[in-house]
Amino acid sequence: MESKYQKHASDAVQKALQLGAGMAEAYISNSKELNIEVRNGAVETMKLAEDRGMGIRIMADGKTGFAFTTDLEDTAVEEAVRQALANASCAEPDPHRVLPKPAPGYPEMDLYDPAIRAAAVENKIEMARTMENEARAFDNRIKIIESSTYQDGEAEVTLVNSHGLSLHYGGAYCGMYISLVAGEGEDSQTGFALKYSLRFNDLDPAQLGKQAAGRAVRMLGAKPGATQQAAVVLEPYVATGFLGLLAPALSAEAVQKGRSLFAGKVGRQVASEQVNIIDDGTLKNGISSSPFDGEGVPTSRTVLIHGGKLQGFLHNTYTAAKDGVLSTGNGVRGSFKGTPEVGTTNFFIEPGDKTAEQIIGEVESGFYVTEVMGLHTANPISGDFSLGAGGLWIENGQITRPVRGMAIAGNITELLRNVDAVGNDLQFFGGKGAPTIRISRMSISGGGQA
Repeated sequence: MESKYQKHASDAVQKALQLGAGMAEAYISNSKELNIEVRNGAVETMKLAEDRGMGIRIMADGKTGFAFTTDLEDTAVEEAVRQALANASCAEPDPHRVLPKPAPGYPEMDLYDPAIRAAAVENKIEMARTMENEARAFDNRIKIIESSTYQDGEAEVTLVNSHGLSLHYGGAYCGMYISLVAGEGEDSQTGFALKYSLRFNDLDPAQLGKQAAGRAVRMLGAKPGATQQAAVVLEPYVATGFLGLLAPALSAEAVQKGRSLFAGKVGRQVASEQVNIIDDGTLKNGISSSPFDGEGVPTSRTVLIHGGKLQGFLHNTYTAAKDGVLSTGNGVRGSFKGTPEVGTTNFFIEPGDKTAEQIIGEVESGFYVTEVMGLHTANPISGDFSLGAGGLWIENGQITRPVRGMAIAGNITELLRNVDAVGNDLQFFGGKGAPTIRISRMSISGGGQA
């Protein structure tokens, strides 16, 4: 499918070559985003933002330069090309900075649901209202709805380079988010729910409202528990948070810079046999799926950890050239204003075969963690963490009482090795996802009684 931007991109590449670039690439993205926030049934904010521009990357004499422009007229594009060339002249030469050649084929994908654009704004406002109303109706202890939000966006990407690569795709997404507070006496607890999808009909505002309310209400009356070693069950959202800690360590860039706790461990057991971690840019209905990455390399399914063994790392063209391997299609670009970094696409822990109920049912005494605080303070290089945690206590396979003011500490590799059950309830939160996961033993500290 030709895009109206293909000519702008081709012209930019030609101009760069005329002005002395050895290789050149033009990346154009055009995106718009709608944000509707409802409070007490009324629209509090409604924003429609658009962002469009071109990023130009050139290589000359082994040196790389980059510049971008939001104006696609010829004179502005030529100025950006000249700026990229000037930036290259100040750079250090690096033989691994190369541009990819066209691939034999690219995955076929259905990333655009016309229903997202077709739905009236009034309908989208009503969905945010429904989510808020259902949360309030769930329990009279729901006191404050902090935010009830509907979001959607469309993006179109065009990429041309001097090796003859000329690509285009368009996609759209939609999502909803609610956060709220439940209160009883002096006690107040928070709850949230979110869902992002490529399909408009996947959104169920009533269910999200109830889910957020349920999360808050179940924590009312929470007290600290006792310090001990016990089994820990991580809810999908919390497991996804821990998975996010692993993302940087599984990038080849981190390995090459000596910043990965997995460096030198390919082929070794780094997790329990039950753990499989995958990055899949071709995942059907994945929010981060696309036919090619930010450099024009086809996306792919990359198994990073299989049966607990480390299989490899995520690469873009640069890290792949350095290691003498092929890019995995993980040259991720935040926008036209930056160059491709190594990043994850749809990054997840593969589901197992047990239900969350079965996993909890097998625990004699343990901690079902539904929220953690301070995940950003974990050390991504050593993998050490010490986090505040709240959740529900499990006795004889039953959830008995809410607990908060707890702390869990350990090392992410130790945590991975001690996984003894993986649920079948994989849930995505944006581009990352995980099922319920059980860790056989962890240090839990709290200020209360057992």
